[in-house]
Amino acid sequence: MKKIKLKAINQIHQSKVNRAIYWLEKYNFANDRRNCADSDGDEKMYRKYDRECEKTFAKYEDYASELPKREVNNIEKSELY
Repeated sequence: MKKIKLKAINQIHQSKVNRAIYWLEKYNFANDRRNCADSDGDEKMYRKYDRECEKTFAKYEDYASELPKREVNNIEKSELY
């Protein structure tokens, strides 16, 4: 996984931004694996990574919901999203 550092607009929110980015990176990794399994025709691995994608994106949304809109927009403008 590629570690990306993103500086929060307001330093108070840095820890939540870091947590949101962590879960977004995990989602991106699982999504890549899911796409590979889909192209290989491996149904079992596809379902496994699909569930992982759902879980990790839900965690990302949990942390993103605790952030102000401008911080979420900053994350969405990054190369991770």
